[in-house]
Amino acid sequence: MCVLFLCTPPAGAATYTMLRIEGSEAGRPPYGVALLELAFAKAGVCHAVVLSEPGMKQARAVHELAQGSGKLDIMITMSSPEREAALLGVPVPLTKGLLGWRIALVRKERLHQFAEVRSAAQLQGFVAGLGHDWPDTAILRASGLPVHLASTYTGMFRMLEAGRIDYFPRAVKEIHGEQERYPALAVEPHLVLRYPADAYFFVNRRNTRLAAELRKGLEAAIADGSFDRLFYSYFAPQIAAAGLDRRRIIDLPHPARAPSLPLGRPELWFSLGELRRPAFVAAARGRVQPPVAAASCSAVKQAGR
Repeated sequence: MCVLFLCTPPAGAATYTMLRIEGSEAGRPPYGVALLELAFAKAGVCHAVVLSEPGMKQARAVHELAQGSGKLDIMITMSSPEREAALLGVPVPLTKGLLGWRIALVRKERLHQFAEVRSAAQLQGFVAGLGHDWPDTAILRASGLPVHLASTYTGMFRMLEAGRIDYFPRAVKEIHGEQERYPALAVEPHLVLRYPADAYFFVNRRNTRLAAELRKGLEAAIADGSFDRLFYSYFAPQIAAAGLDRRRIIDLPHPARAPSLPLGRPELWFSLGELRRPAFVAAARGRVQPPVAAASCSAVKQAGR
């Protein structure tokens, strides 16, 4: 495990264990780690964060965090009524709702079958693949969309390649990288599913101090624009490549959405109008750097060293 010293620790600083976020790009940390660093810096607090053991599944992570076992203090996961009942969520959509914009991976020879789909009713003739513990499953099923569940992430790609499912709805920020790893599959070019959902930072329900610090830091970053700059620096190229403004949007209701979802705050949600913002355009062209939270917080050291 590694320890990320997010600031020079003052008196009262704590060490928290965060659910490991796999992957990074261009030598920078995963977005969730960078956002955590930004939130702590904006809140004026300095904590050390230890990444959890590799391979901890979402269901186990929720259980460990809810039980206060000491194995986990912070996790990022899509909010749901069940998770909000078990955990304490910080009600700020971490990817501005981008997790609720879904594009389909399909087999190349099936692309033509999706070309005329314009509604959820027409999509009912196709079977989607999703993870067995993903909140998205209830959203699709509420609109009458058939879903086949898989126990592993990689298993869904194998099911799609084998024809056991017809499409795998993926988040905009994920799909092009995944298609490169599975060249037999294609990105469906005409549709995007959209529903109100996103991930939060979650902590144990008794850890109100940590939740308050995260909320304070995220709100400060939203207010001064650094939240959007970080978001764009990670995701603007993928959003631009997805061509969302040229796709047919199929809106799916979310009848069992988390009660805290801040739908009344449009500044927290991605919209097509952002595609024209100068900051977005610059980031999409690779001409902007993410905000620097705190230079003294950026060192990464191995535990025990």
